[in-house]
Amino acid sequence: MLSAFRRPLHLSQRWSRLQNHPRHLSYSSVRHADHEVVKQSGTTADVKGKQKEVVDKTADKLSEDDELPFLSRPLGVKSVPSLLGGKKKWRERMMDQDVRMKERQQIVKEATKGYFTDLNATRHHGGKTWVAPRVLIREDKALYFPNLSGTDLKSRKVYTTELLKNKVTVLAILSSRISEIQTKMFTDPTNEAHSSNPLYQYVRVNLQENLLKSMLVSLFTNSIRKGIPEDQWGNYLVSNENMDYIREDIGFANKHVAYIYLIDPNCKIRWAGCADPKPQEIEALNVCTRVLLNRHTPGAT
Repeated sequence: MLSAFRRPLHLSQRWSRLQNHPRHLSYSSVRHADHEVVKQSGTTADVKGKQKEVVDKTADKLSEDDELPFLSRPLGVKSVPSLLGGKKKWRERMMDQDVRMKERQQIVKEATKGYFTDLNATRHHGGKTWVAPRVLIREDKALYFPNLSGTDLKSRKVYTTELLKNKVTVLAILSSRISEIQTKMFTDPTNEAHSSNPLYQYVRVNLQENLLKSMLVSLFTNSIRKGIPEDQWGNYLVSNENMDYIREDIGFANKHVAYIYLIDPNCKIRWAGCADPKPQEIEALNVCTRVLLNRHTPGAT
């Protein structure tokens, strides 16, 4: 009974008792235990890191293995491009409800789009979003190539509709070094096969929507001329056209890759390809160009 009411020990008494009766726990065992905890946590982190790496690689592999769809719709604009080359005035645009709604939707879309979206998209399929068709788009279903403006290598103001009229044209839109390489891969076999045909022409549009970059390209026009045969200077345009309102119409989804269009004498887009060409796409462009030339050449079979 007396032990239940024993007075608590003073702090000094507690300390002396601890010295006389030490705990059976060595510092080495504590260090060993700490080492085991660190080792286990490190192993857990390594496992998680490896799992994340596997997931990332799997996601990339799945995106690379996904089959790209064929071009599912005719590209172009519904209205016949004007040879005047002018655009609607500000007052006319403001009075057009359809135009205003389209501009509003485009502003919202651009506002929610990241600055590096196009560049990041090139990680998957090289920026390619669809595969070119194997055959021509039917004439009654085909849409018109829009009227773009630019300055050719002869320093003349040119509109694409003036160039495209009454010709079978392979037109390339390029804006970067990689798009130049893609354009060359796409078009070289077709140019070699049909450049001697007077109805055939090859047009390149060096499109720089960024004003500063457009000015730099204009300053280096002389260096561009050195790489282009003089008889092609009239068919090479440097343009700073704003593509925002026709980007979706012509399938121009990524500004870093090339876009190739086969256009008939009525300015209709009859075939299109983009980004890194597949062998069957290169062959399809050549075959479709030959078919289109035969259809529009008098006396051809």
